[in-house]
Amino acid sequence: MERIILHSDLNNFFASVEAVKNPALRGKCFAVAGDPEKRHGIILAKSNEAKKLGIRTGETIWQAREKCPELLLVPPDMKAYHNYSAKVHQIYRRFTDIIEPFGIDEAWLDVTGSTRLFGCGPKIAHEIRKCIREELGMTVSIGVSYNKIFAKLGSDLKKPDATTVISKENFKKIVHPLPVSDLLFVGRSTREKLHQNGIYTIGQLADTNPEFLKRLFGKMGLMLHQYAIGADSANQILSELPTVQSVSNSVTPAKDLCTMEEIWTQMLMLAEHVASRLREKKLSGTLITLHVRDHQFRSTNRQRPLSLPTNNAMEIAQTALSLFQEHYDLSAPVRCLGLGVAKLQPDSGDLQLTLWDLENHRLRDQSLDHAVDHLRDRYGFNCIVRAGCLYQQLKNYTISNEPGAPSSLCTLPGCHI
Repeated sequence: MERIILHSDLNNFFASVEAVKNPALRGKCFAVAGDPEKRHGIILAKSNEAKKLGIRTGETIWQAREKCPELLLVPPDMKAYHNYSAKVHQIYRRFTDIIEPFGIDEAWLDVTGSTRLFGCGPKIAHEIRKCIREELGMTVSIGVSYNKIFAKLGSDLKKPDATTVISKENFKKIVHPLPVSDLLFVGRSTREKLHQNGIYTIGQLADTNPEFLKRLFGKMGLMLHQYAIGADSANQILSELPTVQSVSNSVTPAKDLCTMEEIWTQMLMLAEHVASRLREKKLSGTLITLHVRDHQFRSTNRQRPLSLPTNNAMEIAQTALSLFQEHYDLSAPVRCLGLGVAKLQPDSGDLQLTLWDLENHRLRDQSLDHAVDHLRDRYGFNCIVRAGCLYQQLKNYTISNEPGAPSSLCTLPGCHI
């Protein structure tokens, strides 16, 4: 029996929740945005009226207000968003118990076994849209297809409050003319590499020799080809693909970073969070990535491969610091700093050592990480911090010029708990 998959995508979710909470916002040009005072002034979501004026998610508040000086700003309320997301999932469960969340506002639903009770896939999609609209006051776009990939494509094609059906009979007409970047898991770097090889549409990707794609991207190349040709196995392929391709964190401090001590302190804090998330997911990686944005919004991105996989904060931070020192001279103050770990693989817990690791530093660090994780699981993440981060943390990520403040926050690069 051919599977019937829905992909449900709540329209302008954050903004929709805010309009439900405060009906006075309905019909007005408003956006959910970060706090400009903390230099987090980015548009997170916008109303349809703001969208019509060209306001885009991810742009700065000042850019948005150039398009709409009367733009109303609403602070994000994550507790409310999670609450409404849970209410939407309760509606999904009326129609199926096979639900795969994809973020707070998206989910796949397998309704193959529900058709005898509720009718065909498009009819179930219509009923779900009706329930969400009437009970929660929000709209949703739903794609209906025989695999996850095309179901998600369908939910993106018509917004708001629409159902799009992509079947085995019509997918070439609908899907193949679309830009290759519309395909799930085709990010910026993958898109650019495909463009360099003359592949601009999903149809061109489908017509490309799979072995050529394998040489370009490895196993991922074969998966992308399966997605493009509409293979039934796309349902299984998606579940086999690691949902986490990289783990990263970034920070925009309240004050530009002007010294190496400030840079190192922020790197330590970021590395602690990244390493903790990696260990929580039982992953390690062999590629360290660094993102730097200066006070004039110029960005620099660098990366470095490691010989051995890691999820150790100090190793991540020291590698990022080395990248920073090689490629950035601090002639321009740093506004935003980010670091991450990519090329992930399962972490078995068996530590690989080098022949020169005579003092078993990696074993010592691994034992320390496990002890810290245990404490944080029990008492919270901030129950234990590195000494080099403590002063910054107490000052809420700002540098103090008070008399008696330490002139050096750490001794590069060895800063320990």
